[in-house]
Amino acid sequence: MKEITIQELDDFKIGHAQDLEKGTGCTVIICEQGATAGVDVRGGGPATRETDLLNPKNMVQQIHAVTLAGGSAFGLEASCGVMEYLSEHKIGFDMKGITIPIVSGACLFDCSVSDPKAYPSKKMGYQACENAQNNLPQEGCVGAGTGASVGKFTGFDKAMKAGLGIAAYQVGELKLAAIVAVNACGDVYFENSNQPIAGIYDYQKKCRISTTDWMLENEPVIDSCGMNTTIGCIITNAELSKAQINKVASMAHNGYARTIRPVHTSNDGDTIFAMASQKTKADPDVVGVLASKAMAKAIENACIKATPLYGLTTYSEIQASKKAPKD
Repeated sequence: MKEITIQELDDFKIGHAQDLEKGTGCTVIICEQGATAGVDVRGGGPATRETDLLNPKNMVQQIHAVTLAGGSAFGLEASCGVMEYLSEHKIGFDMKGITIPIVSGACLFDCSVSDPKAYPSKKMGYQACENAQNNLPQEGCVGAGTGASVGKFTGFDKAMKAGLGIAAYQVGELKLAAIVAVNACGDVYFENSNQPIAGIYDYQKKCRISTTDWMLENEPVIDSCGMNTTIGCIITNAELSKAQINKVASMAHNGYARTIRPVHTSNDGDTIFAMASQKTKADPDVVGVLASKAMAKAIENACIKATPLYGLTTYSEIQASKKAPKD
């Protein structure tokens, strides 16, 4: 296994659009030739679009894009801009004189960081598609991760800034990448460790508080109800059936479980899509294992590469302060 760039999965294009001032944005993952796709929704409060058609029992065999967005349920509008762009560029199914693309999507709640009424609009979704033509996606506080934060279980005053992360790997001819916007209710840790990256942070005492420990030791007073959700997408060049790519989406949630504690709560809408471009024969279980590995790394990157915004600190800022010389 070796690390690669996400651009090496050349059947896909990824683009962001965001409004830093208002604290929201969206990310689009496009497969112009169509990809076999699946999804696994595990959080208790999802905001999703076109997930039922990804069930293997249903007719549609390919989708053309996945939209990840902020704005809670309002952010689903961004997918309409993605549809408009794809249709104008003849990407989709030709149906009696009109091109109909299939666009799935999911949203996270970022309405608490800046402008509570801001959300990714149709125009922003269209812009993300335009930016995807450059296929130079950044990480951190961009796209769907613009307004993302973690550690809100005891209230937003102790949250930390998170963002969007990417990780890509290759095994033989198999290539796979994960894209994820981290807005979890729980804390984020380095994979399979007790070393925290982001979560509840006491700004006065300058110390971290374990969400899990706090939940088990205190009466539940949740100010952040519904203000969470981690949303992501796996892309791969593997040749997989609709049932198999749904299984890959399911296995990718192991990456969530290895890095986020607690995960899949009733206050999260945790969702993972998976898209396969059908270019390389691969064992579905190998793809699933690689997907969980890539997703865990992408979650780490989403928090490590976040920058301080909206009054929220980050892992990098805390680490820098520890290394700063003392007066």
